[in-house]
Amino acid sequence: NPCIFDIDGLIFGVNICEDIWEQTGPTKLQARSGASLIFNLSASPYHKGKGRQREAMLAERAREAGVFIAYTNIVGGQDELVFDGGSLILSPEGEALARGKQFDEDLIYADLETPKMSQAEVNTKVKKTKLAPLGKSKEKPPLPQKETEILHGEAEIYAALILGTRDYVRKNGFQKVLMGLSGGIDSSLTACIARDALGPENVTAVMMPSRYSSRESIEGAREVAKNLGIKLINIPIEESFKAYKETLADAFKDSEEDVTEENLQARIRGNILMALSNKFGWLVLTTGNKSEVSVGYCTLYGDTAGGFALLKDVPKTLVYRLAQYKNQNSPRDVIPQNIISRPPTAELRPQQKDSDMLPEYAILDAILEAYVEKNLSLEEIVGRGHEREVVSKVIQMVDGNEYKRRQGPPGIKITPRAFGRDRRMPITNRFREA
Repeated sequence: NPCIFDIDGLIFGVNICEDIWEQTGPTKLQARSGASLIFNLSASPYHKGKGRQREAMLAERAREAGVFIAYTNIVGGQDELVFDGGSLILSPEGEALARGKQFDEDLIYADLETPKMSQAEVNTKVKKTKLAPLGKSKEKPPLPQKETEILHGEAEIYAALILGTRDYVRKNGFQKVLMGLSGGIDSSLTACIARDALGPENVTAVMMPSRYSSRESIEGAREVAKNLGIKLINIPIEESFKAYKETLADAFKDSEEDVTEENLQARIRGNILMALSNKFGWLVLTTGNKSEVSVGYCTLYGDTAGGFALLKDVPKTLVYRLAQYKNQNSPRDVIPQNIISRPPTAELRPQQKDSDMLPEYAILDAILEAYVEKNLSLEEIVGRGHEREVVSKVIQMVDGNEYKRRQGPPGIKITPRAFGRDRRMPITNRFREA
């Protein structure tokens, strides 16, 4: 039975979360049973643009049923999910009468002139629960209208990342975090979000230069840490790298250096971060983005080592936009422009660039969005104007690196389809799209 209450002659219905998303859900039946106001109690998780989609749906339900809707959405982070608030009160015409803040708790209110249905219109077969009358009260002046800023684009996503990071850290009993700060765009943005979420006193950055680290990277890391007011620890890895190579010399004899030695450096850095985490109880934030995680351009037990991956669902092209957004909304550039403008590199071998292994990120991210988020086939993606060979290579990399993603830490969902919770694929799988 639909949940309907009667208090002082005001008949209202209560439904829960997905009840209201369904056109055939209880809202219409509650309205036909005399309810002029519907309360929807919701835990609706965020992805970019979800708020606009949600409001359009609620407006449609209000118009269909001819009722006021008071939509109350939870606020906070839970594992990968962010619940973004943004509660709404809508008129029977679908007009927003009041809006709650996004990504923050809020109280919203509105005066409603609720119509009463004639007995002929009311479905009397549906049982209504009578509540104790409120009693008479003095007439009050109209409530003032409250203006609430609506976030869009990078502002909305940045706020989601802050809330998701803060709640994951705090709700799991941590106070402080640390991360590797390389002087690259990903770690710089991670440091910005962590600092904004937790405060500069709770963030420690670790610079771990190697023989391949450029002067620009080292100076960039120092400048970012200084601009953010966070603690920076410098732990060079050259001696550790030499020790590893000497330890493995006999086992590796007659073998040429290859990606193994590159991964050794990343794993040394992962060991250092985890040692600091164990010693001081700090949570390690990994800095990899969705583009890298998608195609496996990361080192298992190296740069994937940590407790929370806050950029896990943020494509590389969006990383750049968020970095520019942060700079534009700061008194001065927090992330130096040379970090944003120079070609991305892992700096694990001489003259290395990401484009040595991957398509340009604008192309890669477009293919990944089509394959991962929209579930399009190779032929459909090629039909969008992409080169078949490039699409085939990207798909093979995505399919072949499920085992890496399965072993990575959780991260904040900000796209309609994130890895793990939304896209669960077997590791042992002989089918290949490409």
